[in-house]
Amino acid sequence: MKEQLQKDFNNIIKNLSLSQRDIEIKKFFLDSFINKGFPNRKEEDWKFSDLNQIIKKNIGELSFYADYTSTNKVDTSIFVDGLEHNKIVFINGRIEKIDFDYEKKDQIEIIDQSETIDRFNNNNSLSDLNNAFTNKSFKILIKKGYQLAKPLIIYHTTNSNIWSKNINLRLNFELAKDSSIKLIDLFNDSSEKNFLNIFYNFDLKENAILKNYKVDRFENKNIKYSYNNIEQDKNSISETFILSSGSNFFKNEINSNLKGEYSSAFVNGIFSLNKDKHHEIRTIINHLTKNTKSYQLIKSVLEDSSKAAYQGKIFVNSDAQKTDGYQLSKAILLDEKTEFNAKPELEIYADDVKCSHGSASGSLNENSIFYLMTRGLNYQEAKELLINGFLLDVIEKITDSEVKNLIKNMIGLKE
Repeated sequence: MKEQLQKDFNNIIKNLSLSQRDIEIKKFFLDSFINKGFPNRKEEDWKFSDLNQIIKKNIGELSFYADYTSTNKVDTSIFVDGLEHNKIVFINGRIEKIDFDYEKKDQIEIIDQSETIDRFNNNNSLSDLNNAFTNKSFKILIKKGYQLAKPLIIYHTTNSNIWSKNINLRLNFELAKDSSIKLIDLFNDSSEKNFLNIFYNFDLKENAILKNYKVDRFENKNIKYSYNNIEQDKNSISETFILSSGSNFFKNEINSNLKGEYSSAFVNGIFSLNKDKHHEIRTIINHLTKNTKSYQLIKSVLEDSSKAAYQGKIFVNSDAQKTDGYQLSKAILLDEKTEFNAKPELEIYADDVKCSHGSASGSLNENSIFYLMTRGLNYQEAKELLINGFLLDVIEKITDSEVKNLIKNMIGLKE
């Protein structure tokens, strides 16, 4: 792998206009990744999802995609119907379209950061890989007091031109004071056996609101990792919803730093897995000052030898009095070969707090199924109705009614 990394790294450097210093910084991160390798079970954060083995099993040998010179045609058939929205389209890790046609152009600034090194430092070998290989990098700035009129959908797509490739991409968002954005990440792959490594950074200033909905619904054989860092100032709100379903493997990580008083973070997620799929959500909510709030609810429905894991940590700093932190995960296992792992954590250094966590898993209640069958439903209909109600509890936590209805329609949930 080392030889392939060096070869592909040299190719990407040729296509970038970087200073010698920036090239050396990228080389530093490449060497760091080579030393660490892909995460494995020896690392506590990866005890349930050995990425090194997952890549070997599902892909084999990877090469590291470095050909960003040729354009890809945008397939407009992938665009969501019935919802007016802004667009950013990634194809094979390359931004092919940025469209904010519904917005006031002077209220949004798109800054090309490709010729500067904007580093993630989270002691993670995948951030090293991203730092070394990211090509185009943009910062989206929402200016003071501006609230986007329409949602922004980021289309993450791949096509059949790539196979057994690693793709690295990143975006930075800054929400100025009193601004807001609704952001939908929609994954739609035509390729197979690739590894996508995605990094987002969100900087929320005072009173800013971020609503981020991540939808991995379409069946595909790719492996994905998404890391989301959220910095929150006074009275800011972040809402993250994750639908984790389509990919062979997907790990979403959310790291939220509640730095300003009265800031709050909400993370809600659904695993709906079958066919040996393996997905994970890992969250760290850092309460760093007083009067902050967090809420997390993760629900799983697993069948056909699928596996899911949820690692959720609430950290409360000694200065973070009056913290309110809640975390709960529940799983329904539809057959004996499925597996759900949960690792809830509380790390508290303040004494005036209200924090709780819990986790539960089990099969569907046969008495409830029998009751519904006595009311005229067959066994399959009764089962689907119970699962529907179980998942709707999470969907109802989505605070935007338009996006809530969109996601309900996407996954066929009915009230």
